[in-house]
Amino acid sequence: MWLIYALLSAIFAASTSLLAKAGIDGVNSHLATAIRTAVVLVMAWGIVFLTDAQTGIGDISRRSWLFLILSGVATGLSWLCYYKALQLGEVTKVVPIDKLSVVITLLLAFVFFHEAFTWKSAVGIVLITAGTLVMVL
Repeated sequence: MWLIYALLSAIFAASTSLLAKAGIDGVNSHLATAIRTAVVLVMAWGIVFLTDAQTGIGDISRRSWLFLILSGVATGLSWLCYYKALQLGEVTKVVPIDKLSVVITLLLAFVFFHEAFTWKSAVGIVLITAGTLVMVL
């Protein structure tokens, strides 16, 4: 089931870039990010209440709150930078660079979560990085 969600995530993420580039023309990138964020906020809370997940809010530990808040800050900064990059650059160059987050995430997961670093991981990192360079240069 995770694979279906991962593929849907990739499809929605791809459409996000194209829709954002089309919609950001003549709009301040920070304003565009705020509008996008408001829509995401309404959708996320709607799903929380639809699935009755709000009942677990009191069970969240301080540690989890801290990391969820920091994740939100990182997401916000990422979106602000992404929209500015889309406004100033070409989608075909911005998106591949943005996807270097895959490489950075893998490296950080190896360091902080001690996840397995295999030859497949190393080859994947090299190929994604090389592919990004080929697409951008």
